[in-house]
Amino acid sequence: MKMKWIAFLPLIPLAIAILLIEILTRYQILPSYLAPTPSEVFSAIFVDSKEIWTAFFQTAKAAFLGFLMSAFFGILIGIIFSSSKWMYRAFYPYAVFFQTVPVIAVAPLLVIWFGYGTPTVVASSFIVSIFPMIASTLTGMRSTDPALVDLFHLYKANAFDFLFKLRLPFCLPQIFVGLRIASGLAVIGAVVGEFITGGGLGGIIEVAKTRQRLDLVFAAILMATLIGFIFLSGMNIFSRLVLRNWHASEKNI
Repeated sequence: MKMKWIAFLPLIPLAIAILLIEILTRYQILPSYLAPTPSEVFSAIFVDSKEIWTAFFQTAKAAFLGFLMSAFFGILIGIIFSSSKWMYRAFYPYAVFFQTVPVIAVAPLLVIWFGYGTPTVVASSFIVSIFPMIASTLTGMRSTDPALVDLFHLYKANAFDFLFKLRLPFCLPQIFVGLRIASGLAVIGAVVGEFITGGGLGGIIEVAKTRQRLDLVFAAILMATLIGFIFLSGMNIFSRLVLRNWHASEKNI
């Protein structure tokens, strides 16, 4: 019974915050041009439900594709960098580019290269979310217990055994850290891409902003947050299923 109550604890500050904002805006303590009342935001979700839910699934699809691409290529590049010092020294600075480049600045270039629509949004999502996967995989691969490495050398393990029976299992917790970070960044990248190409929740935010529909802007932001929450929850469940029987990070939860 105690654990069931703990699961609902995050809802308490959320409910308090919603109630407080509702009171402040209704009594003009918080100006309406800064934030709509929560009731107006939820009303916008229901009144414009068809438009918002269509955009929700459009953004979710693009963000998920970008996230999958970043997970696959990020893990692959991290493995390559950890296996070859010259590859790491030659190409890692270019991998850092994906972390430092402002995606809003390169988004127009993505439109030129990929055109308007989903490919540009997926590319934007991919660019934003790939570096955490590279960095976390690389850190995990390099953190393999030296004693276990010596043991594998003692038993003359081949490269396949080193990778799939030692290094990859050992760095799984780090990979899941990267997946959690990338899952949220993928949504951010997708919405930024939609600012340029239109469509999805990013397109709704842009249009609603010009129409002074602050309630619709907040409604779209709330739905984008929901996508990120779903992605992150999925990664937490996946991590729990994979690591719960052997790693302390999940066994102690």
